[in-house]
Amino acid sequence: MGARVFISYSHVDEALRDELEVHLSMLKRQGLVDVWHDRRLLAGDHLDWTISKELDQADVILLLVSPHFLASDYCYKIEKGRALQRHQQGTARLISVILRPCDWTHTDLAQFLVTPKDGKPITQWPDRDEAFLDVTRQIRRAIEALDVAGEPKVVHDFIEAPGVEKMPETLAMPRSSNLRLKKEFSQADRDTFLFETFDYLARFFQGSLEELKARNEGIEARFRRIDGDCFTATIYRNGDKAAGGTIRVGGMFGGGITWLGDDSGQANTHNESLSVGHDDQKLFLSPIGMSFGGPGKDARLTQEGAAEYLWDLMIQGLQGQ
Repeated sequence: MGARVFISYSHVDEALRDELEVHLSMLKRQGLVDVWHDRRLLAGDHLDWTISKELDQADVILLLVSPHFLASDYCYKIEKGRALQRHQQGTARLISVILRPCDWTHTDLAQFLVTPKDGKPITQWPDRDEAFLDVTRQIRRAIEALDVAGEPKVVHDFIEAPGVEKMPETLAMPRSSNLRLKKEFSQADRDTFLFETFDYLARFFQGSLEELKARNEGIEARFRRIDGDCFTATIYRNGDKAAGGTIRVGGMFGGGITWLGDDSGQANTHNESLSVGHDDQKLFLSPIGMSFGGPGKDARLTQEGAAEYLWDLMIQGLQGQ
């Protein structure tokens, strides 16, 4: 039997928990983990008693940290409290997964291992798959260090729920947490995602410029909306222009978002381009890969990841990169 892994999370973050479980698939196939969270409760189970039992039997306890996790008394006081207690006793390994930006550094979790790397929230990584892979590797290391799961299976397990015969409605039925189906995305879906991303980028750059100015002496910043499809951002240091950028939806080829490394607002040139792609579950943004040291053309960026990537392109000169 694999290591028992307990996941504590806010239901607001259920979609991110689902993504994490997908990334744990190889650990499941190798028989190294047996994952439990409150969606595995069965009809008739006593909520508090069952959660307490699973928490006390877990070898690894994952805390999926977000603003809603910190705001939940049950997550923060009860589940986190017991997790810390068992970690300090040496009877379980605690791993905090920072899902979204929040004030976790002022909690006692800051004293222990957090993932992904450097505590950067999952939603702020340019490629969310890379963030979850980093988390998965930390979980694998923890299981190996605990030595509770045995050797990985050579013949990998089936992990999807098998078909079951219909049971009488009066009987409670267990269910799988693996209930995702392939999604289809229309051109309207892709266009909506593209323009929503552009609007998000505009808000992100405007807010980041304001915060940059507030935090750094001698910095002035300007956000300028050229039209509905274009905006520019400019940073001044001690009165001299230090950085700038132009972001446009549509661009030269009409199907994506372009980045130009100056604030001229030109429409016929760019230094980077993002196009909308999709897999069987989500829409994402793929860079063309023109920027040296960027995430690469195979990256699958979220809106947050795309914003961080383009902001990095503009500010890296100011940071001496």
